[in-house]
Amino acid sequence: SITLIGEGKAGEITYRSGAKVNDLLVVSGNLGASYLGLQILEREKMIYEQNQKTQPVLDGYSELLERQLKPEARFDVINHLSQAQIIPSSMIDISDGLSSECRHIAKESNVGISIYEDKIPISNAARKTAKELNLDPLVCALHGGEDYELLFTVSTQDFDKIKQIDSVTVIGHVTKNKEGVKLVGESGELVDLEKVSWDSFMKTKHI
Repeated sequence: SITLIGEGKAGEITYRSGAKVNDLLVVSGNLGASYLGLQILEREKMIYEQNQKTQPVLDGYSELLERQLKPEARFDVINHLSQAQIIPSSMIDISDGLSSECRHIAKESNVGISIYEDKIPISNAARKTAKELNLDPLVCALHGGEDYELLFTVSTQDFDKIKQIDSVTVIGHVTKNKEGVKLVGESGELVDLEKVSWDSFMKTKHI
């Protein structure tokens, strides 16, 4: 295991605990690809174990496999935020899945969070592979994990600045604590993400 210890300037350090009601919820990159890359590796491993004369079929999955095998820290996003003079009110990296990290921010900041289904960034490659594997790409994005993208909140006053950064997407907003962590479906239906975790994702393919 690795432990990293660093320091920062007072007033420029972002924790999980600073999200404010009405803040925008923003994520970098796209989600679900790493989990799907793992599923491809697991599938080919199973086939090989059954017949060791076969060779893994990995062509066409390079984007997903790289996200699983060679994750990269999003220093570029940090630089963009710095150049735009945006200091997020809260931030976390996505290791256990979008829904889990939203719950962490909500708990530490004592707020609720609403995520809009149609705003969650999922690549075409991830959608195609999810369909191939009979998985819901939305569930992969919400609960798959190991994306190592950045999830953060910013003031609505920074909206014009944040929309100029191509590598990030506004996917929701911060609400009052009593409203909890919710997914707003394309038809307006609400799904309580407080009750859906990475563990339950392993037992079901849908919300």
